[in-house]
Amino acid sequence: MLRLAEKYGDRQAADLPLLFHRIMQNAIRDWYRRQKVRALWIAPFTALLGGRSGEDEHEDPLESYVPTGEQAGAQAPSERLERSQVVEILEQEIGRLPARQREAFLMRYLQELDVAETALAMGCSEGSVKTHCSRATHALASALKARGIEL
Repeated sequence: MLRLAEKYGDRQAADLPLLFHRIMQNAIRDWYRRQKVRALWIAPFTALLGGRSGEDEHEDPLESYVPTGEQAGAQAPSERLERSQVVEILEQEIGRLPARQREAFLMRYLQELDVAETALAMGCSEGSVKTHCSRATHALASALKARGIEL
């Protein structure tokens, strides 16, 4: 309703139901896209860092994160080493992304900004943000696959 009032308040009353319907469709579609990307990128990060997985889809992974020192008995040293190496590789690959792709990826998926907020922060269009994020995720996936890491 807020988007409708902010952007289309000057329209005639007959146009408002169709506009509202389109705004709702786009919001729902964006939400499902975000969930899909989160499932692909955030869940593996959480698993690598030792967080719980598979409990609640709507739970924030950072809230369930348990630092390594507190779960020392739960993991073997070899598992902790492997996870730390994979996290290091992920950080390296994110660092190798072009600046705009890295910026868009980090804002969207780690800071959880929506497309409009990211576009405003980056000073570009929403379409550019989506393009940068898509290219970043594909580049990361291929770089990790080339290093033998399947997420």
